Amino acid sequence: MNTTPVLAVLAAGLLLAPPAVAEPEAVVRVTSLAALQTALDRANPGDRIELADGTYTASKAITIRRSGVTVAADNVGRAEIRGSAGFTFSGSVSGVVVEGFVLRHSATMSIPAEATRVRITRNTFRLAGSGNWLTVNGDDAEIDRNTFADRSSEGVFLQVSGPGSDIAKRTRVHHNYFFNHTFSGTNGGESIRLGYSHKQSKSANAVIEHNLFEKANGDSEAISVKSSDNVVRHNTIRDSRGYLVLRHGHRTLVDGNILLGSGIRFHGNDHRVVNNYVANSGDRAIVFGSGKEADSGPDSKLHDRPDRVTVAFNTLLGTGAVVDSDGGEFKPKDCVLANNIIQGSSSKLVDMVGGSTVRYEGNIVWGGSAGSIPPGGYRSVDPKLVRDAAGLQRLSAGSPAIDASAGSYPYVTVDFDPHARTGRPDTGADEFGGTVARKPLTKADVGPLS
Repeated sequence: MNTTPVLAVLAAGLLLAPPAVAEPEAVVRVTSLAALQTALDRANPGDRIELADGTYTASKAITIRRSGVTVAADNVGRAEIRGSAGFTFSGSVSGVVVEGFVLRHSATMSIPAEATRVRITRNTFRLAGSGNWLTVNGDDAEIDRNTFADRSSEGVFLQVSGPGSDIAKRTRVHHNYFFNHTFSGTNGGESIRLGYSHKQSKSANAVIEHNLFEKANGDSEAISVKSSDNVVRHNTIRDSRGYLVLRHGHRTLVDGNILLGSGIRFHGNDHRVVNNYVANSGDRAIVFGSGKEADSGPDSKLHDRPDRVTVAFNTLLGTGAVVDSDGGEFKPKDCVLANNIIQGSSSKLVDMVGGSTVRYEGNIVWGGSAGSIPPGGYRSVDPKLVRDAAGLQRLSAGSPAIDASAGSYPYVTVDFDPHARTGRPDTGADEFGGTVARKPLTKADVGPLS
């Protein structure tokens, strides 16, 4: 498998730490929306414009026309904008920051395709209208430390799109809190939709990391990836019916996520699903998706057969079929299920649809029947998991998972903490030993005040 795109995105993600904050050229404080618009129209690159605490009603758009400008609440969370309009961006602005507002107006927000390096940070989105609340069309956007909450209508909290048939490039989405999407329809209530079906072959090179999803119940997909060459890592989904889903596209890395009462489902080719901790007592932890076609065309909305997908070094806990596959005419092909801990109480912990071609090696299965894994692909031994202070089940001394992995997976160099995997890596998401670093994200770790 060609690994260059995934590894390039991963490296890019590691280099995307927030830069040091420079002193603004000038700070302009305003106390009305009219004064805010005037200050924005007169701003120079590097200026910071702050809106005083209070509740404001916008009847027309607050338009940002100049590059390099920061518009912010004087105090995070204390300047609230209601009414029929909100912030808009004019043309090819670059390096703009919108920071610290509570947005309760009925208009949605959209970063235009010509705009670059726009940052939306520390805002609270509780919009009153329909549609997708925040849409990213421009390249190199950063969406961080926001709260998106309390929605019952159709539409997504965050949509990454792009111009025409193309996709926005290098979007980074991190440390956001997605909460309480209660749309009751069958489709169209995702928390994040990364692309569209007709953009599935486009390389978005997006990084979605360190986000918390709670009560993501507006859709069966909390994170819906419909583009290629992305990284989805170190997120927490809990108390949600929405899964982390690779719905369309190829070569996405799903690494080190903690899913509690949720799971991972995938379609498409050449994905890597590694180092994830999935505990789903009510449903499936890993789902090899159904295929209504062997390979999706550029405009197809049908389910694509999973080809050459590797699911390795995960800890998967449940009560039913922990690893499952949907039906469909086109079965998973040339996939790998390796070095996972699969623990539960089902009579068939792995239930792969007949006709699938999957290579199994190094798995540990405990608590129930292995199901469709052939005898050479697993050991039935107690992995000796113990619950840590954060409620996660980890390896204990003497576990048969220690130094027990099979095969060669040189790209798995750390575990989900992340600790370095040394020597012969341990089976499952946890490499035994070291200082425990990971725990499920909480509201204190994400959102405007984090």
